[in-house]
Amino acid sequence: MYFVYLPLLCMDALHYSFIVPVFNRPDEIKELLQSFLAIEGNTPFEIVIIEDGSTIDCKAIVKDFETDLNISYYYKPNSGPGSSRNYGMLKAKGNYFIILDSDCLLPPQYLSVVISELDKEYVDCFGGPDAADQSFTNLQKAINFAMTSFITTGGIRGSKSQNDKFQPRSFNMGISKAAFEASEGFGNIHPGEDPDLSIRLTKLGFKTKLFNNAFVYHKRRISWSKFYKQVYKFGLVRPILNLWHPTSERIIYWFPTIFCLGLVLATISASFGNYFLLIIFSLYIVLAFVLALIQTKNLVIAIQAIFAIFVQFLGYGFGFLKSTIVIKVLRKEPENYYPNLFFKNAN
Repeated sequence: MYFVYLPLLCMDALHYSFIVPVFNRPDEIKELLQSFLAIEGNTPFEIVIIEDGSTIDCKAIVKDFETDLNISYYYKPNSGPGSSRNYGMLKAKGNYFIILDSDCLLPPQYLSVVISELDKEYVDCFGGPDAADQSFTNLQKAINFAMTSFITTGGIRGSKSQNDKFQPRSFNMGISKAAFEASEGFGNIHPGEDPDLSIRLTKLGFKTKLFNNAFVYHKRRISWSKFYKQVYKFGLVRPILNLWHPTSERIIYWFPTIFCLGLVLATISASFGNYFLLIIFSLYIVLAFVLALIQTKNLVIAIQAIFAIFVQFLGYGFGFLKSTIVIKVLRKEPENYYPNLFFKNAN
C-alpha cells in the first residue's frame, strides 16, 4: 500500500552526504578518498563510510584522510550493501545523500555538476552514468563498453532519451532525506536493490532523473568469470523485479536471451546452407567492434569488448530465462528459491 508524496520545491539549503559501503576493499576506499581531495568548488560535504562486516577493514586508511576531509566511519555486522547504505543515511548529517560504490572514482567537477542540475530542476532522486578512466586496464575498459553502450544495454544505465524515466543505479545515485524516509530505503535483495528503490520512489510520487554529465569512473575490479557471475545474477533478479513491479517490464530485458537463442538458431540454419541470420549477427558484431574501436581508440580493447558482449549476453540471458521460468511458469517464491539473492540480516 503506497501513499502518494506530492513533491514541493526544495526551499531549504541542501547539505550533501556521500554514502559509501565497503566490504574488504581498503585499497578502493583509499583511491576514492584521494579523488575527493580534487573535488572542485567550495560546497561543504561529508563522507560516510560504512564497513559492512569486513575482515580487512579500511579504518586506518580513513584516519589518514580525516584532516583533509569531513569523514565519518562506522563498522557494522555484514548485512549487504542495501542495508549498509540505509545505515549510512540514518547516520548522515546531510539532507541530500549521494551513494557511491567503493570501486568508483570521482572526476573533479562531479559535485559542481550535481549542484548545477539540482539548481536547474530539483528532483528527489537522480542517477548518473559510469565511465572508464584512462588509467583503467584494457579489461575494465572493455567491460565498461559492454555495460554502457546503447547497442548492448539499450541505455538503461544512462541515456538522454530517458532522462525523466531513469532508474538510478547505486554506484552513482542521489536521494533526498525526505525520499529516503518515505521509502525506507533499499530492500534486502542484491543485486537489484537500486531499481527496486527507484520504482518504489516513482510510485510514491517522487521524480527520478538522469544527470547525464554527473558521471563517475567505475573501476569494476573484475575477471571474466566474475563478470559472468555478476551479469548472471542481474538476469536472475530482473524477473523478480517484474513480479514485484509489473508495470516496469520492458521488452529490452529479453534482448540478451533472444540474442543467445537467435545465435544458436543462426548457427543451425547456417549448417543447412541458410546464412541470412548469421549475416545479421555478423553485422551486429561488426557494428559493436567499430563503435568500441571509435570509443576506446584501441584495437585490443575493441576485440575484448566483443568478447565482453558475448559474456554479458550469455550470463544475463541465461539467468533471465531461468528466473522467468522459475517465477512465471513454476510459480516459485523468489526468496525461497533464490536465498543467495536476499540478505537475511538486513534491517
